[in-house]
Amino acid sequence: EVQLVESGGGLVQAGGSLRLSCAASGFTFDDYAIGWFRQAPGKEREGVSCISSSDGSTYYVDSVKGRFTISSDNAKNTVYLQMNSLKPEDTAVYYCASALLCSVVPGYFGSWGRGTQVTVSS
Repeated sequence: EVQLVESGGGLVQAGGSLRLSCAASGFTFDDYAIGWFRQAPGKEREGVSCISSSDGSTYYVDSVKGRFTISSDNAKNTVYLQMNSLKPEDTAVYYCASALLCSVVPGYFGSWGRGTQVTVSS
């Protein structure tokens, strides 16, 4: 059974940092890409970042470039999202998901975690 479990969310002041984790199981981790998405109330789910576990290639949406860093520990089947210089507009539920290739399109991702709430206060 494929499982993706996010952790690390919380409440932080603007300018602060959080590190999200996505622990994966039930599939061959090295063969997949892991993406981070976020969804704020009343808004569509947005692709934030993605990493290919096979070659380490990464993608970031423009709004987080220079502030967020995605990384993968293949030995632990875990992907991290280090979020620095957080802004109130980063407030959302953050989800990780798996796909064969990196994409910003949520529909390309077949398995999803339940999400972790990130709240950035001003």
